[in-house]
Amino acid sequence: MAKDYKRYLITSALPYANGPVHIGHLAGVYVPSDIYTRYMRLKGRDVISICGSDEHGVPITIKARKEGVTPQQIVDRYHNIIKNAFEGLGISFDIYSRTSSPTHAKTASDFFRKLYDEGKFIEKSSMQYYDEEAKTFLADRYIVGTCPRCQSEGAYGDQCEKCGSTLSPDELINPRSAVSGAVPVKRETKHWYLPLDQHEEALRKWILEGHKEWKSNVYGQCKSWLDGGLLPRAVSRDLDWGIPVPVEGAEGKVLYVWFDAPIGYISATKDLTPDWEKYWKSEDTKMVHFIGKDNIVFHCIVFPSMLMAHGGYILPENVPANEFLNLEGDKISTSRNWAVWLHEYLEDMPGKEDVLRYVLCANAPETKDNDFTWKDYQARNNNELVAVLGNFVNRALVLTKKYYDGVVPACGELTDYDRETIAEMSQIKASLEANLENYRFREALKDAMNVARIGNKYLADTEPWKLIKTDTERVKTILNIALQITANLAIVCEPFMPFTAAKILKMLAVEHLDWERIGDMSLIEAGHKIGEPSLLFEKIEDDVIQKQLDKLEAAKQANLAAAAAEAPVEPQKENISFDDFGKADIRVSTILSAERVPKTKKLLHLTVDTGIDTRELVSGIAEFFSPEELVGQQVLVLVNLEPREIKGILSRGMILMGEDATGKLVLLQPSSKVGSGSIVG
Repeated sequence: MAKDYKRYLITSALPYANGPVHIGHLAGVYVPSDIYTRYMRLKGRDVISICGSDEHGVPITIKARKEGVTPQQIVDRYHNIIKNAFEGLGISFDIYSRTSSPTHAKTASDFFRKLYDEGKFIEKSSMQYYDEEAKTFLADRYIVGTCPRCQSEGAYGDQCEKCGSTLSPDELINPRSAVSGAVPVKRETKHWYLPLDQHEEALRKWILEGHKEWKSNVYGQCKSWLDGGLLPRAVSRDLDWGIPVPVEGAEGKVLYVWFDAPIGYISATKDLTPDWEKYWKSEDTKMVHFIGKDNIVFHCIVFPSMLMAHGGYILPENVPANEFLNLEGDKISTSRNWAVWLHEYLEDMPGKEDVLRYVLCANAPETKDNDFTWKDYQARNNNELVAVLGNFVNRALVLTKKYYDGVVPACGELTDYDRETIAEMSQIKASLEANLENYRFREALKDAMNVARIGNKYLADTEPWKLIKTDTERVKTILNIALQITANLAIVCEPFMPFTAAKILKMLAVEHLDWERIGDMSLIEAGHKIGEPSLLFEKIEDDVIQKQLDKLEAAKQANLAAAAAEAPVEPQKENISFDDFGKADIRVSTILSAERVPKTKKLLHLTVDTGIDTRELVSGIAEFFSPEELVGQQVLVLVNLEPREIKGILSRGMILMGEDATGKLVLLQPSSKVGSGSIVG
């Protein structure tokens, strides 16, 4: 049986203040967190929602150095951008704090000092990279070199952004300092480590035995970490930006950002209320962390170990992490500007805050990675919000205004169909609440939208616009029921679309409707005069969507240009004689047919007219070209290459291709159409 908690503490992952937030962050963390928090408030529960900017760490110092400003200027800029964007989307934190605040500095220092004084840390010395020119130890992100996996330049000491591999600085080929460009040397340095292995048994019992109800992605990742065996984890770094390690002999060292940041939840709660301890130290409090899947280990393994080591704190009751949201079929990337930024969206799409909230919830990556596309955004707005929700509310209000001057008519005798509709409405609340309580926000949104679908069907089946000519009393009952459904919509929409809920209440001329009355078909009294009807949503036209697609295409082209400018040019191959080159017979050829080679991903079976004959080729270009777009194209073919059988097909020749900076293949073609068989040389 579920425990009956007295209060709820909701935390949302602290966004990193070296850039704005984008739709991936919103879908993964902040929209689900806000839906849950708003629901809790509507239920009348004692709940606080905590968030703030994560403002320490190496990426911020890198950005500051690149821009020639201080780290504080960077975090001040993005803290304000993020905070204002959240408010613009209606994300209703009780406090949006920051880890550069005095309260946080003291809270984090005191937390570390208590563990230090009680001997909870391990001190270890190790050899780490040092920049002799800049006279500083280099954090992983300050070391760049060639990726050992994909051979691309510019890989960081912790990750290659080209292939996505996780790296260590020692794996980089030809490492150099990102600060000065110098080749770093190894020097000894001392750091403090939290021995996670000492908490492994307690974590295993708490998670694997006590929280089997957690989402499978969270539970599975935790189990994998625990089964693999935990190791001590550093809690300090050699850096000059952050909270100084509060012990003697720690000059030039700060708290590691992943020790510092989660304590930000505690310090933010301190800034919010003097009663902060009842939210953090009482077993009557339910704590829920909303995070993305990349933060699971920190919120389920590292932070709980910190709390266990400290003592006196409760542990999270649930960590409903979401998967990732992609954009137009590609991974969202801040470095490539492949994102829909919230602050830009609010500027480009004024009045459409709830459209974004709706789409991100309806398409939320709750159990697997999902994809955001602007065409889907447009379709959901036009086909669901406009055609279903907006259409029903508008018809109910406009007909009441037209037939009864906006005065709610009395409900008369009910038909069997009326009773069926009312019975459907009575079932909404239980399903809606079960889904919200269990973090199934996509299903909960379907429940809310089902209210509008019930209403639409009811009006379509009863046709009051026809009955008004023959049975005015019946129309009064129909519109009364339609208005009660509209009032229910104002309640059920509030967690998901707060701006829309407020508009419906205004049009009904009602200030507040209680959550517990969902399904009640007497929310609006007969004789009450409603306000002026207006459209809840507007159709989004193709040109609006095209502007957003054009913006993404511009970002893609800018990335290609930047990659081309930075890409190393392959060195010249060994010299060959003119006679050697003269042996290559390269002909302009026309592709007559193309089809995929069965059971392969990369191969295409081509038939080409070389001018001297018609022949078959097998080419590994299926990842870059579809068969349909190749037919009729003129290409360059090396026709006197030794024939080779591939997948049962005798391939007689090879198409010559180019490769751009991103590794994409491009066709080499004559500038204008020429006869097949024309010799290249």
